[in-house]
Amino acid sequence: MSLEKAMIKNLDTDEEIEVLFNPKEYIIEKRTPWKEHEIQGLDSPAVEFTIGERKRLSMELFFDTSEEKTDVREYTDKIENLMMVNPDEHRPPLLLFSWGKLKFKCVLEDLVQRFTMFMNDGTPIRAILKVLFKEYSTSASQIKEKPRNSADHTKRLVLREGETLASMSAREYADPRLWREIAEANNIDDPMNVKPGTILKLPPLY
Repeated sequence: MSLEKAMIKNLDTDEEIEVLFNPKEYIIEKRTPWKEHEIQGLDSPAVEFTIGERKRLSMELFFDTSEEKTDVREYTDKIENLMMVNPDEHRPPLLLFSWGKLKFKCVLEDLVQRFTMFMNDGTPIRAILKVLFKEYSTSASQIKEKPRNSADHTKRLVLREGETLASMSAREYADPRLWREIAEANNIDDPMNVKPGTILKLPPLY
């Protein structure tokens, strides 16, 4: 049974780049930041979840053409081109990194090329590429995969600087028109005069 090779597919053009040598390891990272709000009189800042960060996939890719005595950049340039702007889409291409059961839709965000062996004329024949792929997904695909349901219990959030009841309603309920529900739950008579830092009660929706 032959060893399955890792593959990078350009989803804009359907071009596939086969990795010459599978990476020794890869690292997947995911962060979920929480934003702090300083409110006078509390022992510690109030924290609020805002938005998650994209997953990151990083690894080192090894390229060697010492046996063929050819320029290794014939291969490494293909990786670098994945960071160049697609003139039709006005952005770098969308990618799919696959290796066995790992399927990672992404963009190539960071690339460091290190050339370590050369022929007598200076032509590089060995290179190590440090790559960082970042997860790519549209808001529509995320909602389709994991539909957001309205809250089934009351929670409290801090009104951010520059935020209104309508924008908070859009963020929490996916409908800015439901700001009245928030106003009524907090006995707010003037919804345009709510100060940033105010802790608001968000009622459940059924």
